[in-house]
This record gives sequence, structure tokens and C-alpha cells, in this order.
Amino acid sequence: MNDIAFLLNGTPVRVSEANPTRTLLDWLREDRGLKGTKEGCNEGDCGACTVMVTDDTGSRALNACILFLPQLHGKAVRTVEGLTGPKGELHPVQREMIDRHGSQCGFCTPGFVMSMATAHRNGATDHDDYLAGNLCRCTGYAPIIRAAEAVAGQPVPTWVKDRPAPADGPAPFAPETSDALADWYEAHPDATLIAGATDVGLWVTKELRDLPEVAFLHACRDLQKIEKVDGGWRVGAGVSIAALRSAVSSAHPEFAELLRRFASEQIRSAATIGGNIANGSPIGDTPPALIAMGATLHLRRGGARRTLPLEAFFLDYRKQDREKGEFVEGITIPGNAPDLACYKLSKRFDQDISAVCGCFNVTREGGKVVAARIAFGGMAGIPKRAAAVEAALVGRDWTLATVEAALPAFARDFTPMTDMRASAAYRLESAQNMLVRYFHESTGAQADVLEVQA
Repeated sequence: MNDIAFLLNGTPVRVSEANPTRTLLDWLREDRGLKGTKEGCNEGDCGACTVMVTDDTGSRALNACILFLPQLHGKAVRTVEGLTGPKGELHPVQREMIDRHGSQCGFCTPGFVMSMATAHRNGATDHDDYLAGNLCRCTGYAPIIRAAEAVAGQPVPTWVKDRPAPADGPAPFAPETSDALADWYEAHPDATLIAGATDVGLWVTKELRDLPEVAFLHACRDLQKIEKVDGGWRVGAGVSIAALRSAVSSAHPEFAELLRRFASEQIRSAATIGGNIANGSPIGDTPPALIAMGATLHLRRGGARRTLPLEAFFLDYRKQDREKGEFVEGITIPGNAPDLACYKLSKRFDQDISAVCGCFNVTREGGKVVAARIAFGGMAGIPKRAAAVEAALVGRDWTLATVEAALPAFARDFTPMTDMRASAAYRLESAQNMLVRYFHESTGAQADVLEVQA
């Protein structure tokens, strides 16, 4: 097995690690004595373990607690200990956090600082989005935001401008092309494929699973392409949620806004569209929108490929139409869906799991509904189309009376469950209300859940 080679705070390191699912967090704290990177939730929620990771695509804030060592091969890692200069100079973020009293107990402060330093390096000023994955608010949010605003425009220190050298040798446990992956996975169909590790990471840290055979997909650059094709885009399974959001923001602003609420910056920068689909979660946020758009899924097993409508992939809870040794290779998204609207209902606006996610794509001509694609997450054991609701709309005038007459059809499409996020009755009524909201917005009404009115 090849060593794992990367830069740590500017210094080359080599790791001979027999366990491919050892996390960066554990290695930093146990092997290197770098205790500034904290363990809070250990599942990628709280942000206390945030580090800066740089490769040839740029710098990203990532959660060290669910980042496995092989994923770092050929990259550069900065922890809070490496944020100061060679002579002890403070990074502008550190200085402003001190001056503006942005820390109280200090436990989560390193994670905040690393998220802010990464945003500063990238020139990002959407501070609320960048800090949504750092959950501690014991000091109050305002001083932290003021510090972030004060840093904007200040020069990026030269010592954090890492330029990782190309790694000598391939990454361990990581095929470098989709062809190599297909051959390997066909021969090892019971193995676990790891893309961003935002879900698999929890199998290790929370469920304490032993994964005897794994393959990391981050080296398959051909799976990370977004290509223009007839009628839309072919998106590789390895494209991150962050990259997808950037690519579709102009053509699909509603989908892009939904992706803005997909977990946190740390998770969006790691999680992939293929992983979110292949995971098969009934509350995954991308499938309802993609189904409503009419997306097409591409699967591969060895040299054989097949294509199917995305909604046909989900069969039952955690059961998909995927053979052993077959993997998600990509998805084709239509280039135009002007009638698309997506609504995510969760207890927190930022970084929370949907209780209900409803996506609507109702096409009208001459005041009549000529086509409808409506899909939901959180309403069944799978992401699912509302076929009865669609049928109740198509061919009828697009009026409030038509919409209200279609509402009982939701109970024919869905039998939602009651859990800690919402009751079945709440979910059903919320889904119905989303259709009513969609109608009113389509006729010019404005609805902003972040705007408070008296």
C-alpha cells in the first residue's frame, strides 16, 4: 500500500496507515498532538473540528471528524495551529475575533476561525452561509459576524497560501478513473464506495462499523465533470453539492437555493450528488428536485451501462434498483425548468434535515395545466412523485379552486410517518400547504420565510 502524503501546516508528512477509515481528527489529536481541532458531535454537524483543505481546485472548509486520511493524499491541510505566521503573527481572522470579543468558552472557536479563514482566502462574504456549519452560539452570533465582516478585504497572509505538490504515486484505496473503479467494483461487489464520506463517516464514528473493503472515489476526476449535453447537463456522480450549486445557479435558481440549505458549507464541499442519490435516504434533499425536473440517472456495472428515470431508481426504504457491483455514474439534468419551485421545511433554517421537502414543476399553457411533476422527500420511505395530485391537476384550469380540489389526493399518494421531526398529520397538511403556496407564488404573490412582517 502506498503512503498517504500531504502537507500539514506547510510541512510534508507521510502516513503509513493500514486502516483506511481512520479520521483526520483522530490522527491529528492522537498522533500529532494537535488538540486545537476539537471533537464535538463527531458527525459533521457542529463544526468544532473544521480544518482548511487545499488542492488544485482551491481551498475548502471540511469537517475533520468525518474526513478519512486517504482523502488527503496530495493535498494540504491547515489546522488552527497552522493559522499563525512563522513568527507568531496572527491571522487577520484571529486578530478580529480577539478585538471584537468573538469567543467565550473557546471550545468551538477554532472551528469558527478555520471556517472564517477559508472564506477569507476564497474572498467569500456570504458569512451567514459560511458559518451555518459552526453551531455554537454561546458568545452570541453578532460579534463573530462583525469579525468576519472586518476581515473582508484584508490581504490573505502568504503563509496560508498552500500549493500542495503533486503526490508521488497514486492515492491508496482510490481508483483514478471510472473505468478502473468499474473493474474493481465488479470484482468486489460487497465493498463500500466512499465519495465525500459525509454519510459513511457516521457509519464509522457513530455506528463503529468495520469496513473491510473500501474504495475512495475522490481520485476519479472523470466523475467530477459537468458537461453540456442536448437539453441539459450531464453531471458526474463525483460532483460536489457546492460545485453543482454553482453550476446551476443561473438556469435553476430554485434548485440552487435548495442546495444552499443542504447541510453546511463543510458538508456541501465534500458531499457528492451521486452519494446523495445512491444513499437512498427518504429525506435526501436533491432527489425531490431532480425528480420534479425529470432528471435521468446513469448506472454502470463493469462495461455495461444503463439509464432510467430517477424516480424509478427508488424502490422501497433503503432499497434501490441497483445490482451488486453497480454504481451511480452520473445524472442528466434538464437545462430548463422555469416552473420549478422547491420548499424545504425544517426546524432550523440552516443546516437541518427536512421534515418535508416538496418540489413542484407544473407547466401551464393558456391557463390550463398541461403537465405536472411533483415530488416529495419526507413523505414516504423513498423520494416519491405525487402521482394522484398530478392527475388531479393536469387538464384543468390553473385556479385556486383546482388546487384546493386536488388537496385530498395527497392522502392517496402518501402515508407519512410520525417521528421526532414531525407528525404524520403535520407532514400531510404541510405538503398540501406547499401546493397552495406554489399556486399563489405562480400568480405573483411573494413569500419569503426569512422576512418577518407585523
